[in-house]
Amino acid sequence: MYLTPEKKSKIFQNNSLEKTATDTGSAESQAALFTFRINHLTEHLKSNKKDHSSRLGLLKLVGKRRGVLDHLAHEDIARYRKLIAQLNIRK
Repeated sequence: MYLTPEKKSKIFQNNSLEKTATDTGSAESQAALFTFRINHLTEHLKSNKKDHSSRLGLLKLVGKRRGVLDHLAHEDIARYRKLIAQLNIRK
């Protein structure tokens, strides 16, 4: 599998609010995990252009990440801007 528990805990540790591997519920952790999965699916779809089920999953993930980021922007704009810069989401 492309996302092992070790990778997952490292993502949570690097991007969580509390900087622990067990902080899986913070908006930063969730957005980072969604971003990792989106990047993986984007690379997959570059070589498999006709994989429509993966494309649908990608669109659902983008929507979920958008919802988490909207929530974070509404709660604390400073954390939102820091996360956007850290994940290189906006160009």
